Amino acid sequence: MAELKFTIEKQDTQTKARSGLIKTDHGEIETPIFMPVGTAGTVKAVSQKQLKEEVKAEIILGNTYHLYLRPGIEVLETAGGLHQFNKWDKPILTDSGGYQVFSLASNRKINEEGVIFQSHIDGSKHLFSPEKAIEIQRSIGGDIIMAFDECPPYPSEYKYVKNSMELTHRWLDRCIDHFSKTESKYGYSQNLFPIVQGGTEKDLRIASCEYIASKNATGNAIGGLSVGEPTQLIYEFCGLCCEHLPENKPRYLMGVGTPADLLECIALGVDMFDCVMPTRNGRNAMLFTTQGIINIDNKKWEFDHSVIDEELNNETSNYYSKSYLRHLLKSKEILGLTIASIQNLAFYLWLVKEARKKINEGVFLSWKNNILPVITRRL
Repeated sequence: MAELKFTIEKQDTQTKARSGLIKTDHGEIETPIFMPVGTAGTVKAVSQKQLKEEVKAEIILGNTYHLYLRPGIEVLETAGGLHQFNKWDKPILTDSGGYQVFSLASNRKINEEGVIFQSHIDGSKHLFSPEKAIEIQRSIGGDIIMAFDECPPYPSEYKYVKNSMELTHRWLDRCIDHFSKTESKYGYSQNLFPIVQGGTEKDLRIASCEYIASKNATGNAIGGLSVGEPTQLIYEFCGLCCEHLPENKPRYLMGVGTPADLLECIALGVDMFDCVMPTRNGRNAMLFTTQGIINIDNKKWEFDHSVIDEELNNETSNYYSKSYLRHLLKSKEILGLTIASIQNLAFYLWLVKEARKKINEGVFLSWKNNILPVITRRL
């Protein structure tokens, strides 16, 4: 068992972008990286084989809240953890359940002990405390597990954000304490990442970064962004956090975002991303391609028999035409959801891998400026 190791391979000279390598017991992750979200132990509509061979995913996410409620921790433990349960043999990151609980605003109560919430499945009541969040994630078996935090909504009063941040810090201390007293259940190293909070208040963000940095964790996460604030604020506060978090540890920006967000935040010094956007938008007929954004529902694609994305054609089994995919989605055929999801995820992974390549070649900034208008245009 070896603790997560992070090496910076190349630092861009014109931006804060960097390429690196994360080593875990389940394999290596080349950064910057995008992590497909596998909420309930699966990335919706995409098999693990497709994730590995076509999407080229190097790490996926598991969701603590959803996996705890169903199939339940006992099932996962008897399987030998999520890696064995879903047959994914590369790294897995688990969130702490904090964000899901945040999104259940009407069905939860927050106090010092933790959060009492009602299951969206059967209405049963549950308590997530920092200790419980660590125990559940130990049982799920993520290579990277997250500290339990509270995510304040945007906008929030300064006092609320400050109290929330201080609660997150107290919870972090309890997470670290419980993490140090417990061991991984499945014979490989697990790594705890703290989460920076502080809303869109500069002094609080800096204070949170400094508090988190003092814990000397193997990596750090930036939370509480992309919760309704304008894009410019996401970049401003992401940049601020990157300036105040340790350079020699991976930085993970949680739940962000669009292809443009990824490139802008890579330029600010972020190494890891996750977001449901590629799969959710794909299921709703929005395709991200190397040539721009396609709404495949539009009638203009009805007779377009060209492949969905020429650039990615050889990388994936998506040699299908735009016309065919449109037909599948219109007919509500399940294959349509799979093809659209693979396209979007493969695009996201292609984008971060291209960014990495351009950082290593020393041309990241000019490449970013040239490609942004292409990939963000509506076709």
